[in-house]
Amino acid sequence: MRKLIATVFNYSLDGLLADEGTEFWKFCFDLPENREPDAPAHLDFLQSAYAHVMGRTAYEGMAGAMTTSTDHPFADILNAGRKVVFSRTLKTADWANTTVAAGDTAEEIDKLRLGGDGHIVVWGGVSLWRSLMRLDLIDELQVSMFPYVAGEGTRLFDGVPKSYQLDLVSSTASSSGIVYLQYRRHR
Repeated sequence: MRKLIATVFNYSLDGLLADEGTEFWKFCFDLPENREPDAPAHLDFLQSAYAHVMGRTAYEGMAGAMTTSTDHPFADILNAGRKVVFSRTLKTADWANTTVAAGDTAEEIDKLRLGGDGHIVVWGGVSLWRSLMRLDLIDELQVSMFPYVAGEGTRLFDGVPKSYQLDLVSSTASSSGIVYLQYRRHR
């Protein structure tokens, strides 16, 4: 069965996501890791994914950016990769290799998990992450914790179960002070 791995990036020390237009957003995208994300292990992780899952808002932002990019390291991977967008309002998806999942979230995820090993990358957005956590479908969280106290932004873990134990798998730090945390859902 394939693992569902949520990637949480641009996350502050005080538990906030970088909302576009904030000082924290500017800080995140001024760092080399965000401007030119080219870590071989991360690119391999994305390339080897069975599917890339996202909500409608994340899909619209990523599709616009990746289909017009000529130099972003993720563009070729995502443009060629299998993508599934979870939405009850989106009827069609123009980004190549994309299907729309409008049914029951747990059933749609179960269909993706069947048939082999590997992993499914969940890009977001926040509503999708929270929904997957409430349904206890996430197997791993990969969190990029930035050395920043934001004071403003979106709280990722609002509205999720009160008890959600995780086991630390790994932690590494970049030269810019970003700590990459990998947690596995404790079962």
